Parts: sequence; structure tokens; C-alpha cells
Amino acid sequence: MSDWLHNLPVAWMALVVFGATYLGAAAIYAVVMGLAVGERARSFKASSPGMLPPLGILFGLFVAFTAAQVWTDNERANTAVNREASALRAVVILAASFPGEPETRMRALIRRYIEEAATQEWLMLAQHTATLRITPRALAEALHMTLALTPETEGQKTAQREIATALENALDARRQRIIVSQSEVNWVKWSCLFVQAACALAAIAMVHSDNQLASTITMGIFATGVAASILLILSHDRPFMGEMSVRPDPLLQVMPEAEASQQGMDQTTHRQV
Repeated sequence: MSDWLHNLPVAWMALVVFGATYLGAAAIYAVVMGLAVGERARSFKASSPGMLPPLGILFGLFVAFTAAQVWTDNERANTAVNREASALRAVVILAASFPGEPETRMRALIRRYIEEAATQEWLMLAQHTATLRITPRALAEALHMTLALTPETEGQKTAQREIATALENALDARRQRIIVSQSEVNWVKWSCLFVQAACALAAIAMVHSDNQLASTITMGIFATGVAASILLILSHDRPFMGEMSVRPDPLLQVMPEAEASQQGMDQTTHRQV
């Protein structure tokens, strides 16, 4: 699916999806009714209504199969962001074990990483351009600084180990969200879903070809279900794109000053637009 469609607000996305689905159903209806004359009309009417339930069940299975991937991807994305935020919060808390310049520098590095992630990396996640080849400099510096610390007490030794572990967890969570950002419903699944929906609509039109009102009502109801299913999947297809996407809010809450900075940038961008 095109990026512009994923970036639409849900209301506009619904308008496009429902409009396209109804147009497709109308086209199928027009073709079937145009062909339903003479001998073909008798052949269409001879079609067994018993084939409609299997077609509907197959479409439902296709929807469930496709939706399962979408829900899993969104759950993985949310889990990765929450785990990353928890790890960074642990770093901020444990940094207090090294008061003075180490604590100040550690907090500054975490704040810088969060600001870069929220303002730059999230856009790259949406565009599928985020890569694992580059390690965030702020987190790398924080890890090097942690390993270079000279703990003076047993508490500081424990804090040093925990900070290093938390930073590694944050890096791993970042890797996971970048991997998830590359996931989407591929064109084969979309094509199969559309073909199955078209087959079911064509079968409905054929079975009711002798009763135009019944055909219109039945096709309209099924087309509404098809559009609703497509909208549900489409609005969640890209975990980091669109109105229903995963936001960096958990990360921003780790450092309130970073969240305030992000809000200020958003307001500035809004005024410019």
C-alpha cells in the first residue's frame, strides 16, 4: 500500500477505503447484471447459494491471517519502546550513585539520545530508512563512560554493572523496534484478500441476479464488511506510520525536559505549517 494512504488521518482513510470498496462492488454488480441476459441469466441463477458461506469463511480466514501479523507487529513495537524507556529510566536513576559530573553527563547523554530518537529516528522508522548499521553516539558514549568509571564503594560497583546492563537493554530494544519498523503486509497478502473479496461479491451478484434489489442490499452489506476489515488492517499496518502509529511518548517521559523540548518543536512546526 502507498505511503500517502497510510499517512492519512483515519477519517480520510476510511473515506478512501469505503469509497473504493463501494466503487469496486458497483463495478462487479454492473458487469454481472450486464452479462445476466438470456442463457447466461439462467446459468447465473443456477449457481448454488451454498457457495456463499464458504467464500465468506475463506475471506474471514484471510482477514484473520493478515490481522494476526499486524497485531503481532504492533505489540512487538510497543513492547520494544516500553522496554527501551524502562532501561533508560533505570540508567537515569542509577546515575545518582555517581554524583557530580558523571551523573550530569550521563543525564545529558540520555536526554540527547531521547531527543534524537523522537525528532529524527521516529521519522526514519516511518519511512523505513532506519538502519542497524549505525549505533547511536549518545548511547555509545554513555556505555563507554560507564565502563570507564572508577567505583569507590560496593554500591557504586553494583550501580556500574546495572547501568551497563540497562544501556545494553536499551540498545537491544532499539534494534527490535527498527526491525519491527520494516514489517508490513506484503502485496501478495493484499492481493489475495482483494481477490477473495471480489469472488464473494461476484458470487452474491450471480446468485441474486434475478432480483436487483436483493443483490444491491446483499452486496452493499458484504462490501461494508470488506471495507471495515481493510480499514482495520490498513490503519495498523505500519507500526510507526499514520495516526494509529506507536509514539515515542514512553521515551519522552523518561526525561521531562526532553518531552518539553519535543513539545516546543512540535508547536513551532505547527505554527510554521
